[in-house]
Amino acid sequence: MIRFLTWLRDILLSVLNGIARTVVVVILLVLVLVAVGLAWGDGMPSNMVLALDLRDAIADSAAAPGSILSPRRVTVMDVVLGLDAAGRDKRVKGAVIRLGNGAISSAQAQEISTAIARFRGHGKFVIAQATAFFGAGLGDYLTATAADEIWMQPKSPFSVSGAGGGEIFLRGALEKINAEPQIAKRAEYKSAADMYMEKGMSAPDREQLTALMQSVYDDAATQMAKARHITRPEMVSALEASPQFTEDAVKARLIDHVGYDDEARTAAMQRAGAGAKIVRFSNYARENDAGFGTANIAIVEASGEITDGTARNGLLSGAAGIASDDLSRAIRQAAQDRNIKAIVLRVDSPGGSVTASDQILHAVKVAQKAGKPVVVSMGAVAASGGYYIATSADRIVAEPGTITGSIGVLTGKVSFNKTANLIGVNTETVAVGKNTLMDSPLLPYTPEQWALLNHQADVIYDDFTRKVAAGRKLPLDKVHELARGRVWSGTDAHARGLVDSLGGFWTAADAAAALAKVPASGMVFRVYPKPAGLLGRLSGAFGGLEASLGVFGRIESLLNLPVLQTVLQSVSSLPPSGPGGAIQLRATHLPQP
Repeated sequence: MIRFLTWLRDILLSVLNGIARTVVVVILLVLVLVAVGLAWGDGMPSNMVLALDLRDAIADSAAAPGSILSPRRVTVMDVVLGLDAAGRDKRVKGAVIRLGNGAISSAQAQEISTAIARFRGHGKFVIAQATAFFGAGLGDYLTATAADEIWMQPKSPFSVSGAGGGEIFLRGALEKINAEPQIAKRAEYKSAADMYMEKGMSAPDREQLTALMQSVYDDAATQMAKARHITRPEMVSALEASPQFTEDAVKARLIDHVGYDDEARTAAMQRAGAGAKIVRFSNYARENDAGFGTANIAIVEASGEITDGTARNGLLSGAAGIASDDLSRAIRQAAQDRNIKAIVLRVDSPGGSVTASDQILHAVKVAQKAGKPVVVSMGAVAASGGYYIATSADRIVAEPGTITGSIGVLTGKVSFNKTANLIGVNTETVAVGKNTLMDSPLLPYTPEQWALLNHQADVIYDDFTRKVAAGRKLPLDKVHELARGRVWSGTDAHARGLVDSLGGFWTAADAAAALAKVPASGMVFRVYPKPAGLLGRLSGAFGGLEASLGVFGRIESLLNLPVLQTVLQSVSSLPPSGPGGAIQLRATHLPQP
């Protein structure tokens, strides 16, 4: 027995020694790489053209870092900050941007277009190339019009037409399976749960979506016409001719050159001059992180659905969305940094938990009380809870195409006890306490519980509208007119006082600098939250591993199938049951024109 224990001890010590050696080797390797990096600089060529691929859906910002198995991808804010750094970098001569798959929303296009314009303002060139413009939406082409030249593959579809979308209604299907939806909303425009409660689009929902899409279309058509040096009627006429082909788009002056991706790249290299090399934008942006230097303006990124608690990121799994603990902590960290003079809160969110939203709003107010001005820069969507967390900001800036507002509440559930009976499944419950199982999907609300649920919705809605009135300095009666769960475009929200000015990140940054008395030319940014510790840095360094994990890419492709996405989104849009999770400030199923 003693011999066995001695053998076991030796084995354990050997394993521990092996682990220790591995850790030491990794640390030494990192130190060597850092030393080499400091000696050689960032390793970028002296004459380069950046290659930016915008054909896949792009998140606004990264509230949580990626993991080794799922590295953080380029975001809209990466493009904004990266192109700003590249504009001031003499080694960067220009950029080639590939797009056309219909992945960019109008608000994202407006933000990226501004970034491209700033980049070109430093004497750089931009060539946009599309295999085709597959989607009817406006975002991809709106982005392309900011470039010096637009290239498009021959005999390919140009489908850009306008703004539109559809909704699915499940009420009839729920009736067939004896499922009972009971969802309270405040108020008539709060349509996120209509897919469960209605059999078709309500008149208020059709009204708000029509107005939203018309506003987005008008702004985009005007901007595209100006960029292409044609009249607005000519632009509208050209869009009305879609779907069309490359050659038709050339005749309508929608694009400049007919050519393949390699031909556009060759043109860019010739324009950059001898010795030019192509550098992936993601690599350049990673080497030019905005977090270095003594920062005086904090950028706090809030992207995704708002949930309670913390994301609890692991090494092997990333987390998406806005976790209230994490974002509140990031705001506090920025407020407590003596060098930080103002905070730009970047919001791209359809909302979520009311308690989480209120926790984040409290952190914003604490930062303001500490003397740090807070300016909100809205991305593609800042609605419901996404608008809630912005209400006390010193300034709110939105793009013309930003979907904002949706000042309202929804709460409820769908009960499936009768559904189970259809297939011979019996459900029974036991509870101590009058309303213990109020949120259970196995029981419908009693009349008393339904009244209690509506009272909760009334209280939250009243609190929401009062916060908007106080933060926006609007009469409460006026807020009640603008609220009712209605979504607005950034243009319409600005006209009604829900946002202070139209523009993107740089408009918000300039406003923050002015409030903090920081010269516009002296702004230095630090992005919050930052990856913490050695593992966070190692995770970012493993971006190249993504290419070798083909099986994960195939799984992701399956999950992105339109039918499966529709089902998953339908399920996820239902207000979650459980303690503290029933009341939601959420605006889902919004169009992305």
